[in-house]
Amino acid sequence: MADSSWPGCAKSLKGVILDLCGVLYDSGEGDGVAIPGSIEAVKRLKESDLQLRFCTNETQATREKFVAKLQRLGFDISVCEVFPPAPAAISVLKERGLRPHLLVHDGLLQEFEAVEKTNPNCVIIADAAENFSYQNLNEAFRVLIGLEKPILFSLGQGRYYKETDGLKLDVGVYMKALEYACDLKAEVIGKPSPTFFQSVLSDMGLKPHEALMIGDDLVNDVGGAQCCGMKGVQVRTGKYRPSDERHPTVIADATVDNLAHAVEVILSQRGLEA
Repeated sequence: MADSSWPGCAKSLKGVILDLCGVLYDSGEGDGVAIPGSIEAVKRLKESDLQLRFCTNETQATREKFVAKLQRLGFDISVCEVFPPAPAAISVLKERGLRPHLLVHDGLLQEFEAVEKTNPNCVIIADAAENFSYQNLNEAFRVLIGLEKPILFSLGQGRYYKETDGLKLDVGVYMKALEYACDLKAEVIGKPSPTFFQSVLSDMGLKPHEALMIGDDLVNDVGGAQCCGMKGVQVRTGKYRPSDERHPTVIADATVDNLAHAVEVILSQRGLEA
């Protein structure tokens, strides 16, 4: 019988899904910096018999520009392997005939160029960074409160993330503010949404038990993956906090020092040591 616990479960894996920020690199000035060992770890996974995808809540740039940044840092990554929330959100807008008011980062606006935005009947918020001003939040609030059936989409629901100069508030904080002000529940597109994880699994052609998620966010990466039936491993890089290992509701299948360590364990279990 196959071992379902870590690290024995690595023997029966068919695919690995990686978070990006906090696992491969820390964002910050310029392109940010690669986390030591992560470039080689991605290379080793790609050279193995495992499928590899990247699942991110990154919303400060279009997918193409974001991938170009990772390539400049030294990562072997292509656009088709990366799953961010914005393209998924655009599909939802088209399916439901919705016109968004956008509260997003300037770098993401190009992603929504072809989307009808006049007379908005919903609001989309993402990691807008400096664009999360009182004026902009209040404008989003006014759009929502003026709708008979207000709809708020949040591209992810993270509390904070790590940049090279420290921790930064994420979109989830502002999502909660608008939820409270408008007495509504946001629809989350991105991690930890089961639909978002399932779209990545479908692209790989895998069932949840055949894939492993590795991330730095205990709730959104690890917990979200576990709710879909995947194993979830947390790295002690990025936004990891020691208190994560004592979380009352989410328990990682394993906690490892970094991506390089996780990959070493996975490949050694499969008899693929360097």
